[in-house]
Amino acid sequence: MSDGWSIYIIVITVANILACLWLIRWTTKKRPGESVQGDVTGHTWDDNLQEYNNPLPRWWLWMFYITIVFSAIYLVFYPGLGLYKGTFGWSQVGQYEEEMDLADQNYAPIFAAYAKTPMADLIKDHEAMASGQRIFLNNCATCHGSDAGGAIGFPNLADNDWLYGGEPGAIKTSILSGRQGVMPAMGAGLPDEQLDQLVAYVMSLSGREVDTRLVDAGRTQYQAMCVGCHGADGKGNAQAGFPNLTDNIWLYGGTPGAIKQSIKQGRNGIMPAHRDILGEEKAHLLAAYVYSLSQ
Repeated sequence: MSDGWSIYIIVITVANILACLWLIRWTTKKRPGESVQGDVTGHTWDDNLQEYNNPLPRWWLWMFYITIVFSAIYLVFYPGLGLYKGTFGWSQVGQYEEEMDLADQNYAPIFAAYAKTPMADLIKDHEAMASGQRIFLNNCATCHGSDAGGAIGFPNLADNDWLYGGEPGAIKTSILSGRQGVMPAMGAGLPDEQLDQLVAYVMSLSGREVDTRLVDAGRTQYQAMCVGCHGADGKGNAQAGFPNLTDNIWLYGGTPGAIKQSIKQGRNGIMPAHRDILGEEKAHLLAAYVYSLSQ
């Protein structure tokens, strides 16, 4: 924040507090010609609803004064006036770091013990998996769902079908370093007829019923455009994250329209890296939990 903005905030804040004080004093001041306390003011609504000249209860009035005094005291001790940090030196970042340090002192030994345990053994520990599930819900459920079932564009983590391999080490690598999958737009220059043929062939790889005439024609298109990534048998390559087209599991949908869009316009999927968020030890526990979902 610049000094100019700081001064602006200070002026506005102080002016508002003083304005509240002035308003209370002004509204409680007796004015010439005002009706006597307890008498009607002459204001009438709905024929017989009249306004009486009765002041606020004293306790209510003093509550306003107390809130003004409280605000002044608060702004002395805590930040609220631009760049002024308050005499206590409190900040939300400082409080967050203090709480994180305290949490690390309490829980770091637990996660360290989990990190030394192989994932194949860790998935048998119900308490560890309960902790792993909580980490998953806080960090992964937004994309993959609370049941890890995924959604269009977000992989299902419970079906034992993996783009980059389902071994514990591969899962941990995905969590720590992230993944970036790119399906280039391969059909931008193809006429719709040839696209339909290629879609039919891709669908046939997973045993789905399609027009055999389209399949035969689409095979040529596939061998020219798709073999390099998905392989001649369509089973892909987990080392590079190329999807298996023979298992009838589709990240972006398996309808003819969705497959056609994937071929024509391409796809871009990003799994963000969580190394800085979780660290090695929590990632180890989370990877074990994700691994357990497909076992």
